[in-house]
Amino acid sequence: MSDDSKRHEKILAAKVAVSMIDEAMVVGLGSGSTAAIAIELLGERVEQGLDIIGVATSKESARIAKHCGIRLSDLSHHPKVDLTIDGADRFDAQCRLIKGGGGALLHEKIVAFASKKLIIIADSSKRRDPLGGFPVPVEVVPMAVVPVKEYLDQLGYPSVLRVRDDGHTPKLTDEANVILDLKIDVVHDPEKLALQLQSIPGIVEHGLFLGMADMILFGEGDHVIEMTPS
Repeated sequence: MSDDSKRHEKILAAKVAVSMIDEAMVVGLGSGSTAAIAIELLGERVEQGLDIIGVATSKESARIAKHCGIRLSDLSHHPKVDLTIDGADRFDAQCRLIKGGGGALLHEKIVAFASKKLIIIADSSKRRDPLGGFPVPVEVVPMAVVPVKEYLDQLGYPSVLRVRDDGHTPKLTDEANVILDLKIDVVHDPEKLALQLQSIPGIVEHGLFLGMADMILFGEGDHVIEMTPS
């Protein structure tokens, strides 16, 4: 699928998701290229008079939202989010997700957990059954990187430290943590993997979003497909 086709499908899905936002809502603003499209579309509605409050999941999303004229707050002042729109790196038929390709998995999961409804938007290339085809990100505190990486290797989950464009400097998250990308082609048992990762000291969060998405909207050609957990 060409990049233009993917973007077309993302825009279609984003338009449907943004149309679900009503006056006076507290809206979670996801991170990444797909979520950025939704933020820009939401900004157009705000410019037309829609009054909402946004809660950003990353510094970059906050920057885009401010540029679009969206009023921002945070979970300290608005701990309950009405609806969050975010993207996903991969999703399956059970609405299980791999997220964190952009490095914002911790903040994305916190905002998603605080949300009454999480809507995922994507293009059709992101669907994988079974779940896989994208590294599973694991956010780790810097002091624990070496022992965590060694332990993951022992479990059979080889990982690569995510680095900047220079090829050697660790790429830091907004919380100044690092990311290990698990090189797993297919996640045969996402729930089991999630439990394993949660039990390892030093791991702050992982990119498996299980039982969190209330709806996935993905473009397919000129149509939008709606998927909900079965």
